[in-house]
Amino acid sequence: MGYLLIIGANSDIAKELARVYAKNGYNLYLANRDISKLDTFKKDIEIKYQKDVKLLELDILDFDSHKEFYESLEKKPLGVVSAVGYLGDQKVAERDFVESKKIIDTNFTGVVSLLNIVANDFEKRGSGFIIGISSVAGDRGRKSNYIYGSSKAAFSSYLSGLRNRLSQNNINVLTVKPGFVDTKMTRGMDLPPRLTAKPYDVAQDIFKAQEKGKDIIYTKSLWKIIMLIIKLIPEWKFKKMSI
Repeated sequence: MGYLLIIGANSDIAKELARVYAKNGYNLYLANRDISKLDTFKKDIEIKYQKDVKLLELDILDFDSHKEFYESLEKKPLGVVSAVGYLGDQKVAERDFVESKKIIDTNFTGVVSLLNIVANDFEKRGSGFIIGISSVAGDRGRKSNYIYGSSKAAFSSYLSGLRNRLSQNNINVLTVKPGFVDTKMTRGMDLPPRLTAKPYDVAQDIFKAQEKGKDIIYTKSLWKIIMLIIKLIPEWKFKKMSI
């Protein structure tokens, strides 16, 4: 089988996805800004699953490098996963646009820059799949993380348009909306156990959904109901809430 390209490959969810796809026959391109962090992980995958794993340097904020990065891939991937994510600091972002811009460019602008290139290639080939890990935070703006949430809302909207464009070319675009996930990005937060997924479970949900050609999934699935309720709260009431 061919290659899966995972960008943001050092995240906990990305690593679990790498394991799942390697187990199911895929070779891997693991792209990250600092690939030295992935050396041990690469060896583990190669030994355990007997698949080819290549580590690739990629700075998602260096937009001008993205075309060269993708064109340098000797074998173009069968699918691409964006596991890029930067929560940032909401309070700092409110005072300092540099932090706001980093959140927006990491979660949205940089990923769009690269996925535009991928989409054009897949469209020419008439095959491929794209998985974008967004967030339930993008479903409605909340004062606790609306900079991050708005960047994920934009990303979800982008994936929706990409899906509409590419579906006629037999290319599936899957939008993934995790709720709370026990990762290093959320470490130290007081997360409710019943609503918090493990990265392994999220990866399993993603793989199954992609295999079935689904368009949008929430993980845990309970978040679909939770976010529906939150979106239905009238604005006059919602603005008085602290959630």
